[in-house]
Amino acid sequence: MSRPDKHQFRLKLESIIMYIRVQILVRMNALNRLLVFVLCLCSLQGKSQAKEPYLPLYGGEFKSKSVQNSPDPIIHYQWKNPRADDSLQIYTLLPRQITPSRSNAFRIKDSGITVSGTGDLQFDFGQVNAGWIEFDSDDLNGDVQVSLSEYNEPAILNAGAQHPVKTLKPARYGNTYRLELNQQLYEGVRFAWLHVKSLSKPWSLTNFRLICQTKPVNYLGSFSCNDTLLNRIWYTGAYTVKLNLLQDYLGAILMERSDRHSWTGDAYPSQAASMAAFGNFDFVKKNIAFTAPQDNGIAAYSMYWVLGLVDYFRYTGDADFFKAYLDNAAKRLDAAYAHFDKLPNLAFMGWDERLGAGFERPNLPESERAYRWLCVNAWSKFSECLSVLGNQTLAEKYRQYAAAKKKQLSNDQLSGYGVHALAEVFNAEPNSSETVLKLASKWFTDRNARLSYSPFNQYFILQGMARAGYMREALTTVRDQWGGQIRYGGTTFFEVFRPSWNDALAPNSAPINNQCGYTSLTHPWGAGVTRWLSDEILGVRPVSAGFKIFSIMPFLNESLTWVKGDVPTPSGIISASFNSVTGDCEVQIPKGTTAAKIGLPKNGKSINRITLNDRPVKITSEDARYAYLSDLSAGSYHIKITYGKSAPAVSNTGKDELTYALARFTVDSTIGGNRKTRLGKDGYFLAGRSTNENTLKKPAYIDSIRIDRAINQTWADQHSDENSPQSAGTNASAFVTQDPKPTLQTFTLDIFQHDSTAYELTLHFVDPDRKGRRSAIEVFDAHTLELLAPVQVIGNYQNGKYLRFKVDRSIRIRVNHVRGPNAALAGILFN
Repeated sequence: MSRPDKHQFRLKLESIIMYIRVQILVRMNALNRLLVFVLCLCSLQGKSQAKEPYLPLYGGEFKSKSVQNSPDPIIHYQWKNPRADDSLQIYTLLPRQITPSRSNAFRIKDSGITVSGTGDLQFDFGQVNAGWIEFDSDDLNGDVQVSLSEYNEPAILNAGAQHPVKTLKPARYGNTYRLELNQQLYEGVRFAWLHVKSLSKPWSLTNFRLICQTKPVNYLGSFSCNDTLLNRIWYTGAYTVKLNLLQDYLGAILMERSDRHSWTGDAYPSQAASMAAFGNFDFVKKNIAFTAPQDNGIAAYSMYWVLGLVDYFRYTGDADFFKAYLDNAAKRLDAAYAHFDKLPNLAFMGWDERLGAGFERPNLPESERAYRWLCVNAWSKFSECLSVLGNQTLAEKYRQYAAAKKKQLSNDQLSGYGVHALAEVFNAEPNSSETVLKLASKWFTDRNARLSYSPFNQYFILQGMARAGYMREALTTVRDQWGGQIRYGGTTFFEVFRPSWNDALAPNSAPINNQCGYTSLTHPWGAGVTRWLSDEILGVRPVSAGFKIFSIMPFLNESLTWVKGDVPTPSGIISASFNSVTGDCEVQIPKGTTAAKIGLPKNGKSINRITLNDRPVKITSEDARYAYLSDLSAGSYHIKITYGKSAPAVSNTGKDELTYALARFTVDSTIGGNRKTRLGKDGYFLAGRSTNENTLKKPAYIDSIRIDRAINQTWADQHSDENSPQSAGTNASAFVTQDPKPTLQTFTLDIFQHDSTAYELTLHFVDPDRKGRRSAIEVFDAHTLELLAPVQVIGNYQNGKYLRFKVDRSIRIRVNHVRGPNAALAGILFN
């Protein structure tokens, strides 16, 4: 990027002043220790000879305000007037920790490193960032490579990426070396490595650094409560979105794996979170326009684009923009109505097994049910916006669309709905039918079943749970899904996640790859929870477009006793805080807006007295949860609640535990004797050199076995031993995943039973070429596709390993690649 020469001196001076301010702030406030690692490029430009694509941070300054729960290293930097058309800017991070593989090969002092031998250095920058690696050296020699990753092993991705293996010899620019893995330079980087393969003499390097890119944007929104994990979740979601704010659109992934472009459906929750966190309405507007010609070939994504337009209008009141894209939205909605009764290939509804596992089987009944109610939701909300704008004729058209199809989806059809489809029913409309309420009681109280594989779909389930009144359970799900990612070590939110990863994998280790391919650890589609916390826990929501009229209905309970936060609107920032322990509440209402209703939380207690700016207020409206204030105009209000006695506690006898139908697994590698005889008394299914040469001895209680997306592999130079289930002396063979092909880092094995006979199933994993395979399995009910067991990870199986567990139903086994070559399953045995 270039700028007129007359601005260069000013920008350079501004950068130097900014750097000095950073150093002063660091010394003023120990809580700002993260800023120790934040340097402007101007502090390094004296040595760096690599031309950067963007200018260092400018147009703002660092503030001393501390936000302990945010992973963003420059959350303190505030631009004076950020705009959607601003260019990206850059800043530099130095590593927080450097770990050598051989201490005698490296001497580390300050920002300088002397290399005297071969080995590796690992650099931890503390959180995932959008950037690239550089360092300086005057005398580098030998064979040197650099790696980077979102997790603590050098990253590897699927074919199609410019560099699937994120390890490469750095490009040289004078005395500066830069790792260049794609044309845009940036990747998702928390960890980096320097690999010294050989050297002819000792050499030195300085300033091993991460150059980070950022879009100018300020945190106008905020969230805090007495649950630190929820606070971290809000800020982690915001940071995940911020990292993906690109020059002209909202990106969908940091790592370059061949799909780093805008996805219309991904953008819906990303935009929602972005408006709540940053109030960057002009950028969201720009992204909606950017994605207007697209639907990514996915029917649901076309509906999500419409809902994103609706959400933008309701948040901003921008009628002109809504009208400009009215025809585009209408075409999408009309197409949905035309194919409602005979759906096309949906292509994708989510990565969850129950939704067809992404692109594998996208047209399952649950996917079709969820999609149809998504259409009803889009027609209804679009109709409401048209009514606001006075277009009653068109509003009536889409209201009739929604009414006709809701009537068509009778209660008899609803009885078979799963959690994803049920959530869309509630998102489309309030529903109190007996069938729907029974389903809500079934699915929303099942802690395992209400978890979706992707935080993208989890956002829609959260919305449905809130509308159905299952707020306590929804908060538990927030802690399971997003809190689980933070416990894993995440500083951004993932593409997919299961809470049991935390039991099967080490923190910050390589994640499980699956039907999504290589799992992304920075996926902004998972940031919808940030918006949800502002909407449902802080409780600030628009009543009319643009928050001209709004409500505040905070959610507190016995463990969540206070909440405070800010919500940016076109008229200014709405600030609110509520404390059910002290009774102190604050509300700030921007000019030109009205708080139609403010719910003062009772939180299980009676309210004896309320004062508003020290004046008593008579309680004229209340219910079991709130006492209400109505129609407050612009201004600042201090509300004091005097609580009375606590109401009798409602007994909560229901258990909300994360349990599994199958929980006992045994891993063996030293089973003696003939394993086919010992483990496969009833039968077996063994891989051959090809599909036609597989060996099947079907037990009497098994109806059929089906394997999908696997291929057979044989190792000509490796043979089965005399005790292997495969015939002794034959070439070792296995069913394997198809890495590095995109989304083929997984395969499934369906085993259908005649009845509920209980038996022991053994999975035999092999690594004939001893290449450090690490694999994972998941077990589902073959009919309902509900998850039955925690994830199991199998590693170090170069001598073979046997995973055994009890089964009493038809199941689907999904075998996933983690690290090393393809996951390799030699066969299964029945006993």
